[in-house]
Amino acid sequence: METTMFKGSITALITPMNQDGSLDLPSMGRFIDWQIQQGTSALVPVGTTGESPTLSHDEHAQVVEFTIKTANGRVPVLAGAGSNSTAEAIKMALHAQSAGAAAVLVVTPYYNKPTQEGVYRHFMAVADAISIPVIVYNIPGRSVIDVSVETMARLAKHPNIIGVKDATANLLRPLQTQQTVGKPFNQLSGEDGTAVAFLASGGDGCISVTSNIAPAQCAEIQAAWSDGRVMEAMEKHNRLFPVHDALFCESNPVPVKFAASVLGLMGETCRLPLAPLSDASRARVKDAMSAAGLLD
Repeated sequence: METTMFKGSITALITPMNQDGSLDLPSMGRFIDWQIQQGTSALVPVGTTGESPTLSHDEHAQVVEFTIKTANGRVPVLAGAGSNSTAEAIKMALHAQSAGAAAVLVVTPYYNKPTQEGVYRHFMAVADAISIPVIVYNIPGRSVIDVSVETMARLAKHPNIIGVKDATANLLRPLQTQQTVGKPFNQLSGEDGTAVAFLASGGDGCISVTSNIAPAQCAEIQAAWSDGRVMEAMEKHNRLFPVHDALFCESNPVPVKFAASVLGLMGETCRLPLAPLSDASRARVKDAMSAAGLLD
């Protein structure tokens, strides 16, 4: 099967909402267009950054379909299709495939704490159910369970499982995965703060929160590295690093939605149980944005 290899700066899209919490699709359409114009290489709707835990199933499907329609083939869409219910993850993946997604991003099952064998069977069941590629999303900080290197190598034998979004912040992991898998495997950082270091460890790109508000800067970092301009990539990354830090001063995506509202991209509304950003954190986010030149 021909697989889609994702590279460069990939945005984990926030989901614009009106003050009453309803979806703000007009803002989302403008936001997607801006992302593509600024150099984002792929889009990831309805991940955690897109508030997937509080979207209804109908809304989840609506956001996926809207993103694919708006992107209109200009960049690939890697649709979120994760659940701690395997049957539900399969249903989301099948919908993403029918809607025209290039691939699906499937998170490690959270809360019910499966064994490594359970994790393996979960991802294999999703991959068996569809014909588009699967990217494994390994984020033990939220799901508690870590997909071990050995389990990842077992999963990589499936022709549909082509890569991983690695949010472990462990820079040994991409090297270990590369050695153990033993074949080309699409490795994407899920941590903005280690994006360049992850590339140095053999990564292909970054699924980014920061690129919601700094898409051109994030794309430039990835392009500089790809072109062999290593020092430039590091300098640009270091300038943006305080923003990476500030956007996680409270639970994602509350800070990045506030930052997007400061830029006039959309409102800052998040759904409960996510509370509005505190005053201290608002000041911290704005200071970081200003220092990085995002408010010039």
